[in-house]
Amino acid sequence: MRISNQARKTNETEIKLTLNVDGSGDSNIATGVGFFDHMLQSFAKHGKFDLDIYCKGDIHVDFHHTVEDVGIVLGKAFAQCLSDKTGIRRYGASFTPMDEALAEVFAAVQDLSDKDRFVQTVTDISGRPFFVFNAEFATPMVGDFPSELVEEFFRAFAVNALITLHINVPYGKNTHHIIEAIFKGVGRALAEAARVEGNTLLSTKGVI
Repeated sequence: MRISNQARKTNETEIKLTLNVDGSGDSNIATGVGFFDHMLQSFAKHGKFDLDIYCKGDIHVDFHHTVEDVGIVLGKAFAQCLSDKTGIRRYGASFTPMDEALAEVFAAVQDLSDKDRFVQTVTDISGRPFFVFNAEFATPMVGDFPSELVEEFFRAFAVNALITLHINVPYGKNTHHIIEAIFKGVGRALAEAARVEGNTLLSTKGVI
């Protein structure tokens, strides 16, 4: 079982996190930010990760520190879970249709109607962090959650997970739908990339 327990305490946040990459999608999330909790639950469910997160943050200031720091700690958990990359698929891609928009990550998408909302996420568990995020949200807020924090979360996650992650959203109208589709898509892509398919490293270098 690939499981990581993480803890991080700063003057801004206190976080305890447990991740099981080979789980069933069960989660217990409490960050103090309701919409963010919902997105993380979707991420875990669609990636079939077991994920417990407790975060006490300075949300009386704003949500930025909480969201970014959870990304850092979750990224470190993934890095630890996948430290032995022997046999993993390494690359992952997902398409998650949701209503009226298209979120696409690092791939060409064809034959979609204007009514489809589609998320494609591609990731490389490479040990070389890189993050690309091309998305414009129709509204700056979803309830009390700033849309711009989605990019901050996934940047922190990708850098600390030591993965390459590309997320693109060519069109969309409903900001809630766009964000939720991204979280689901990333979960699905990571699950595919982390899947064990053999007993060798998928690299001509002999190391990832």
